Amino acid sequence: AANYNVGLGVGVFADLTSGDNNIAIGLNTAGNTTTGAGNIAIGTNALLTNISGSSNVGIGAYALNLNTANNNTAVGHQAMTANTTGSYSVAFGYQALDASVSANHNTAVGYQALTATTAGSNTAVGGNALGANTTGASSVAVGYNSLGVNTAGGSNTAVGTLALDANTTASNNTAVGASALTANTTGDRGVAVGKD
Repeated sequence: AANYNVGLGVGVFADLTSGDNNIAIGLNTAGNTTTGAGNIAIGTNALLTNISGSSNVGIGAYALNLNTANNNTAVGHQAMTANTTGSYSVAFGYQALDASVSANHNTAVGYQALTATTAGSNTAVGGNALGANTTGASSVAVGYNSLGVNTAGGSNTAVGTLALDANTTASNNTAVGASALTANTTGDRGVAVGKD
């Protein structure tokens, strides 16, 4: 039997059989959870299809909507909404990490930060930081639109508003400062410190 659960809303815990210590508030929130434990879901369809995933937090409409994995935190409308098997990720903001399906160890903070990624081990802080990234892994972007159009470049570090903002496929670059390496698109192993 399921124990120590708190649910409020239509369709909440509709399929719950043995999952313990869950909290769900909102329409269909955690509706398909059967054995998942230690989850918190607040918002319409948050953690809806989570069946056995545990230790997740989904706050916001459609946050972690398709999740079946463990140890994720998503706060914001559609944050990590497509995640199914990816674990150990954190998303804060509207559509942050919303396209990630199976990537692990991502951190996205900001409006549409890492919104398109399918790769793992990225950190994006700022609106649209690493926003177009799809397959680039192990990059760090801090600042509005830093690495904003990067699609496949990996192991880049961009700190500052618009740092490496035109970079698409280049890897192993370091840009620190507002608009640092802003014109770089495909050049690898560049270093720039300072504005522009």
